[in-house]
Amino acid sequence: MFRLHRHDLRFPPVERASPEGLLAVGGDLRPERLLEAYRNGIFPWYNDNQPILWWSPDPRAVLFPENLHVSRSLKRRLRSNAFTVTLDTSFRDVMEQCAGPRPQYPEGGTWITGDMLDAYTRLYELGYAHSVETWQDGRLVGGLYGVALGGAFFAESMFTKVDDASKVALVRLVRQLQVWGFRLIDCQQPSPHVRRFGAQEIPRSDFTIRLAAALKLRHRQGRWKFDGDIAQKE
Repeated sequence: MFRLHRHDLRFPPVERASPEGLLAVGGDLRPERLLEAYRNGIFPWYNDNQPILWWSPDPRAVLFPENLHVSRSLKRRLRSNAFTVTLDTSFRDVMEQCAGPRPQYPEGGTWITGDMLDAYTRLYELGYAHSVETWQDGRLVGGLYGVALGGAFFAESMFTKVDDASKVALVRLVRQLQVWGFRLIDCQQPSPHVRRFGAQEIPRSDFTIRLAAALKLRHRQGRWKFDGDIAQKE
């Protein structure tokens, strides 16, 4: 197992990952290391009682924006304007909600540790991490967050307190990323949920090539806003 040193930001080649995708252990969560990880298709994922673990799974779950699939029922939900959707207005709140108890994680999303909350909030302050918020009657009822570099968005987690709230957040985000010319949305691990939206598994070697191309595109650093009335279109 490759052990990272605090003063060395380099990661080993992703081909050295274990069959499960575990690549390295240790290091820290400072912005420079996190950004270096994402540029190389690597992300941290660990629990409170573990050292920092760095992953690069093969295959990789990816949603290409142009392949987004929206079900008929979700289209009706979007047209109903039941929610207000915003970008980058409540990042920390979204992360904390993602870390809290949810039906699939009744004990809480323990991998979003306190250190992770602080690290990604710092990325948000630097303009690299972003959140999508879904509101109903002034209450935050769903959302997601992730990291953006060039034309790639690395989706980290989402939560919902009302049916379809997180799905609406995802669709609005993908529609905006399409307008901005983003090439891919990294979903990391496959799941029935992301597959329903059109995500597919591709070999890690293919992912790294596509990621390198996406990173050459213009980087939209800073706070994001929806273009015009895109949040109300479907």
